[in-house]
Amino acid sequence: MEQPNIDIKYVAELARLELSDEQFRQLEHDMAGIVGHIATLLEVDVTGVEPTAHAAPLTNVWREDVAGRPYDRDVMLANAPALLNGETIRVPQVLPGEGMN
Repeated sequence: MEQPNIDIKYVAELARLELSDEQFRQLEHDMAGIVGHIATLLEVDVTGVEPTAHAAPLTNVWREDVAGRPYDRDVMLANAPALLNGETIRVPQVLPGEGMN
């Protein structure tokens, strides 16, 4: 099989990636492997196979929208990590400097 020609430096530039020489060689090797796998798939005989958009048929599953009995508030909050003033669910800080009082 012919070695694919992939301009890794151009792709890295588009993605704004700074690659070391080792990373460049590794990415070049990995991309060649991916293209090689795709080339292997092109050799598969698909005669008589009907093209599909999805492997499984897609259908909507509808049900009647009926109001049910609401869950008890204490049951719903039982798994909350912590509560503030017994009302608000307290979650761990996500962003630095976003501490809650």
